[in-house]
Amino acid sequence: MTAERLSPVPRERTARSDRRGSSRLALWLVVSTAGLVVIVFLSLVLGTREISVDTVVRALFVPADTSTDLMVVRDLRVPRTIIGLVAGAALALAGTIMQGLTRNPLADPGLLGVNSGASLFVVLGITFFGASSATGYVWFAFAGAAAATVVVYLVASGRNGPNPVALTLAGSAVTAAITSVITLVLLTDLDTLNQYRFWAVGSLVGRDLDALGGLAPFLVIGVILALTLGRTLNVLALGNDVAVGLGHSVVRSRIVAAVAIVILCGAATSLAGPIVFVGLVVPHIVRRITGPDYRWILAYSVVFGAALLVTADIIGRLIVQPAELEAGLVVAFVGAPVMIALVRRARSAAL
Repeated sequence: MTAERLSPVPRERTARSDRRGSSRLALWLVVSTAGLVVIVFLSLVLGTREISVDTVVRALFVPADTSTDLMVVRDLRVPRTIIGLVAGAALALAGTIMQGLTRNPLADPGLLGVNSGASLFVVLGITFFGASSATGYVWFAFAGAAAATVVVYLVASGRNGPNPVALTLAGSAVTAAITSVITLVLLTDLDTLNQYRFWAVGSLVGRDLDALGGLAPFLVIGVILALTLGRTLNVLALGNDVAVGLGHSVVRSRIVAAVAIVILCGAATSLAGPIVFVGLVVPHIVRRITGPDYRWILAYSVVFGAALLVTADIIGRLIVQPAELEAGLVVAFVGAPVMIALVRRARSAAL
């Protein structure tokens, strides 16, 4: 009798603790979103050309005014900010899903050959189809990213689907092979090299909203798929046998996750170029706030990924004035030390 009376107490305390934890995470998500709004406004204000806050406000709400400063805000800073938000959020979501799916803390869009596949198709588009602008590259990059991811997934798949080690090895092998082909083409065609290098560095400059409009339906589908995978990734983190025992179809879950990765990585890479480390760094930052629950990790990754890429773009405008440093290079400066730290920590744990 005593045990029966006491047994509900721990459950009630656990439920109250879970509610308090969820409320805290929801509050910090709202605060993080507010911080992202501030970063967006700074992106419209700061740059190589000094523009006042009043001018930015007029550019957003007085479309009839066509002064030079207002045109700079509307035609240059607004598109690059929006594309930075979208690409950063998509890469962060994709990296989070990759790390959850492969149970590999070093996973990012480069793991499944996404960047190399997109790069190869852009090179082919420039060489054989005359693509010469960001809008022209976008569909080649999207198709290449999707094709490379599918190839890696099929190569790594066994009877029960691919395992984390097989995905990593297949991704590395496909990336090496594609990189060799890209290098061969670029060394034999200098015109292609000159056009490709501006896209490959990972930049938000020169992108317009026409390309984003064409990819918007894919991005919406990718984000929806990603945000519904939280519970699935939580179960997969327990291991395949446990997931099957809980009634989950591991193969179906992996296919849905792979589709989300293809869409998100393909769209983001086609928009902003093969930017690395966003998908690697953001999940690790977010886990320090949310813990291991992928439902919250995915939600926070949207905000933090967008904030990271837009902030990198702002820094790139300011540190080498009057020139600009591409956002992809700024993110690499941040991401490389993080990756080194993760590798060293993993090595220490193994010892």
